[in-house]
Amino acid sequence: MRSVGFIGAGNMGFALAKGLARRFPGIIIHVADRNPERIELFRRELAGVRAHTNAAGVAEAAEAVFLAVKPQDYAGLLPGLRGTAALVLSIAPGVTIARLERALPQARVVRVMPNTPCLVGEMAAGYACGRRVSAADREAVRELLEAAGRAVALEEPLLDAVTGVSGSGPAFVARLIEAFQEAGSRLGLPREAARELALQTFRGTARLLQETGMEPEALVAAVSSTNGTTVAGRAVLEASDLKEVLFRTVEAAARRSRELAGS
Repeated sequence: MRSVGFIGAGNMGFALAKGLARRFPGIIIHVADRNPERIELFRRELAGVRAHTNAAGVAEAAEAVFLAVKPQDYAGLLPGLRGTAALVLSIAPGVTIARLERALPQARVVRVMPNTPCLVGEMAAGYACGRRVSAADREAVRELLEAAGRAVALEEPLLDAVTGVSGSGPAFVARLIEAFQEAGSRLGLPREAARELALQTFRGTARLLQETGMEPEALVAAVSSTNGTTVAGRAVLEASDLKEVLFRTVEAAARRSRELAGS
């Protein structure tokens, strides 16, 4: 793919554009945004940027277009794109494929649920394709999204669960890391040392599980020596209702995603 467009130049759009520029040197990035400072950021940080005065200009120039504006802005945005036949990737929560396909009758529509770690190239995204998306389009979508991390193709109803697990998930994981930091500080560690140890423990554990394919239970067993320190800690942790609390947390976010789609 030689050109990609961004309608909306916010943090998520910029992070995706940055990933694409890194993965595909020479790609042309078309962008439109009401904030000239955001356009300037694209021009300053990325090569091959072409700025447009309106969304229709981006859609006409680019092979694939990311709609990276807030859900409430779609009502004003979509009528101006009605004639586009581009591959359109929408990242707004609650804006359904059915709504997009009605508004954009020639476009090949994809709905994407990204998350904020795309800012550092570690996105976890779920995406669903509309009925006009071809096999070649699907491969292009996978390549575009994986420039910023990892992406999983799913049926659209499952994107609410993706919202709970990975879309809202960074906030929940951050709370867990915060709790680890505070535990270390309360046990006497300097604050910066507690922070670094907590961050690296989460990072290293995730990487170990991902790269080895090991199941979490197998890692728990590997770290748990008989009558050792981990077993002592597990006795407290596993007697709590941690799993149920986390389930209710993720479920609440998924439920809100469904409510937004219906509003």
